[in-house]
This record gives sequence, structure tokens and C-alpha cells, in this order.
Amino acid sequence: MSKILIGPAGSGGAELTNFEDLKKLGLDAVEIEFTYGVWMNKEQAKKIFNINKKLGLRLSIHAPYFVNLNSNEKQKIEASKQRILKCCEIGDLLGAKNIVFHAGFYLKNTKQETYENIRKQILELQEIIKKNKWEVKLCPETTGKASQFGDLDELIQLIRDTKCSICVDFAHLLARNNGKIDYNEIMKKLKSLNQEIHCHFSGIEYTAKGERKHLLTQEKDIKILFEYINKFNLSVIIINESPLPLEDAIKMKKLSK
Repeated sequence: MSKILIGPAGSGGAELTNFEDLKKLGLDAVEIEFTYGVWMNKEQAKKIFNINKKLGLRLSIHAPYFVNLNSNEKQKIEASKQRILKCCEIGDLLGAKNIVFHAGFYLKNTKQETYENIRKQILELQEIIKKNKWEVKLCPETTGKASQFGDLDELIQLIRDTKCSICVDFAHLLARNNGKIDYNEIMKKLKSLNQEIHCHFSGIEYTAKGERKHLLTQEKDIKILFEYINKFNLSVIIINESPLPLEDAIKMKKLSK
């Protein structure tokens, strides 16, 4: 039996103290966006944890965009790791389990060299998380451009090599593959992981180079996604990342019933 939990990506601020409203709307989750920097302090995180304790929304964090674990500059790699670790620290206080981030760019390295570099950094991050006893999971995300590390097979191999987790952005996969998406093949691979899958979903505009921008979520696309999730009996958390994430998350929730 599949299990589908749905919620919006949230920009923060007042929205985050409005968890009661999200729950009343029938939503199950929210992703807190630190995409341009970790704006939340420890006290705010503890406050939100207490607000959410009785509501039980599934919280996750999207780490800053300024991450490249395959940089040629050691300083940039260290800065990237610090941004991810700050999200892990706040996430642990929040009760947010999944820490989502874009792992890096290929630059002038081969795919294999990039993979080895990112694998090494993920393993080092895992050690620091373990040492601090933070109850979070690193979730590198499938990316929307061929220049970015993060096709599905790379991330599945990373899971097997490092015991990290994953964020599957279906819109990114569509853009990365120039409008082609084989849900049957994708779901088969996700089923083999034997774990709950953290996902992003929305419409997307793309060019031959990949993702341009997220678009509103079309009902027909939502129905196709749900059809395959149910076919493979997957447990998923789906975060809507459209320009209207709350409205589209509500639309998705209604269609999931």
C-alpha cells in the first residue's frame, strides 16, 4: 500500500508559525527554504519544534543554493559543507529529518571524478553528523541541468556507497532529459531502495540546456505521478515547488484521495 504525504515549500517567516492552518487544510508536510541562507536561529528552531509537536507535520529543509562539493577550490568546498552542516544543526532542533541540497557541478571533471569527489565529501559530512548526534539525513537532489551532478543513477549509487538519502525532483528529471520521463523505470529504481522517498514536484519550463523555471502544477501531471506511485506501492513525501506551492499542494492533496 502506497503512502503519500504532501506539503508546500515555504519561504519562512510568518508562514512557519501558521502550521495549524496547514494542518487544517489537510496537508502533511512543509519544506523550510534556506535557499539564500540559513536565516533561522536556534531559539526560533526550538519554538517551531514545540509548535509542531502536537501537529506532527513532516519537516524538511532545503539548504542554500551556494553549494558545490566538486569545486576546484578547497575554500569553496569547506564553505559548502558549513552551509549544509548549519542546516543539519538547525534541522535537528526543528525535528526536520531531510536536508535537501544540490550537491555540485561537473565543471571540467569527468562524471566519475565528480562522483568520487562528492562521495568523499558526503562521507565526511556523515561523520560530523554522527559525531554531533544530529538526527537528520542528507538528501542530495536530482538536478535539472546536464551541467549539474545529480542524475538519478548517480544519486542511487551515492546512497549505496555512503548511506545518505535522496530527494527526487521529478520536474528536474523531466527538464534534464529534455521533456522525457520514464516513470516506470524511475519508480522501479526507487522501489529497490526500500525506503521512504523525499520528492519535489511542479511544472517546469526548460530548454535544451535543461531547467529554466518552475511552473504551476497541472492536474494531468499530478494524476500520472500518483498512478505510478500507487502502482509501485511507494511511501513518499512530496513537496510542491511551483510558484504557488500552497495552492498546488492543496490541489495535489485533493487528487491523492
